[in-house]
Amino acid sequence: MANYDVIIVGAGMAGLTCATYLNRFGVSSLILEASEAVGGRVRTDKVEGYTLDRGFQILLTAYPEAQRVLDYQALDLKSFRSGAIIRHNGTFMVMSDPFKEPSQALNTLFSPVGSLVDKLKVLQLSNEVLKESTDAFFSDEATDTLSYLRDFGWSEDMITNFFKPFFGGVFLENELATSSNFFRFVFKQFYNGEATIPAQGMQEIPNQLAVKLPKGTVRFETKVEKIVGNTVTLADGQALTAKQVVVATNASQADRLLGRNVNRTFNKTTCTYFAADRSPLKEKMLALNPNRLSTVHNLCVPSDIAPSYAPTGKSLVSVSTQGMEGVDEKKLTVHIVKELTEWFGADVQSWKHLRTYHLPESLLSFPANSAQTELKISENLYECGDYVAYPSLNAAMATGRKVAEMIAGV
Repeated sequence: MANYDVIIVGAGMAGLTCATYLNRFGVSSLILEASEAVGGRVRTDKVEGYTLDRGFQILLTAYPEAQRVLDYQALDLKSFRSGAIIRHNGTFMVMSDPFKEPSQALNTLFSPVGSLVDKLKVLQLSNEVLKESTDAFFSDEATDTLSYLRDFGWSEDMITNFFKPFFGGVFLENELATSSNFFRFVFKQFYNGEATIPAQGMQEIPNQLAVKLPKGTVRFETKVEKIVGNTVTLADGQALTAKQVVVATNASQADRLLGRNVNRTFNKTTCTYFAADRSPLKEKMLALNPNRLSTVHNLCVPSDIAPSYAPTGKSLVSVSTQGMEGVDEKKLTVHIVKELTEWFGADVQSWKHLRTYHLPESLLSFPANSAQTELKISENLYECGDYVAYPSLNAAMATGRKVAEMIAGV
């Protein structure tokens, strides 16, 4: 029976962040990862020369936890333009942030999406959340986001054509039932920083943390069967003991390992990738469809942002569809192509379907006043991950850091 200081189960962002801080504090750790690579849900595949993130994902550079440990320059981050392209009455309207792009101020202020008052309210909320700390957001009383937007005074037009498709895409749910304090937190991150992707894909983020750990810290293809006290039993029957054990898996695996019977609700998304000869978009932005009854909810062209996502002379198109329980890949692809042919014309017929990712447990639902889980379960056992706090890369990293600080006593 092997003995370690700390065993961490799971090499996703929470587990890697925990190990990173433990290493800084002089505490050794062993990470047990069931799959063949680090990253958890932040994974990237290479398919026919294209870079496919498993589901449309971005890194918000304003995330305080990311700023603490990530080397942005080494990640070679590529930025989306602020704002979005909105599919409005059969055409496309560009809604940029006039405070980040002053040259676009007149176009945005007089676009038909939302009134002048609506757009000034965006500035009002930006100023309001500017100085609020992350902890303060989540200690506030909350309502659902939709009620919050209405109470703040935004018009139904602005809510329907901008907030629902944009933040519905962030939350992966179309009703904006997500907690308003999470909305305020995310709004601040978008306003204070940039939405980016690493040049070589989102998995470069966990890869960067992993390569800085001492050699041998991560053991791959090692499934944990159960945890009793400070003993971790592997699927092959091997038993490992540690002074402290940290569960840093996804919510479902954590519930299994900790013997919990929790009725969890998840927000679902499906991401469909296509190879195209040219980009259908004219701006380096996310394209939003306010018609949430359609098949295409959000669309972007990652290769417009980071050219390395596609072979030279080609484009990669990412289409997101929310809320589907199951997916008939062929039928979904046919529906997407039909719908986008109406958007962009006959060129779409020549697009090649590359891969479809259906993610039924993409994000844990986060309604108003959701309870945050205690990170310390017992004297020798901890857990971390976005599901114990709020659904965000920042939360995964924050909980990993906090567990490391508890173990190290700092």
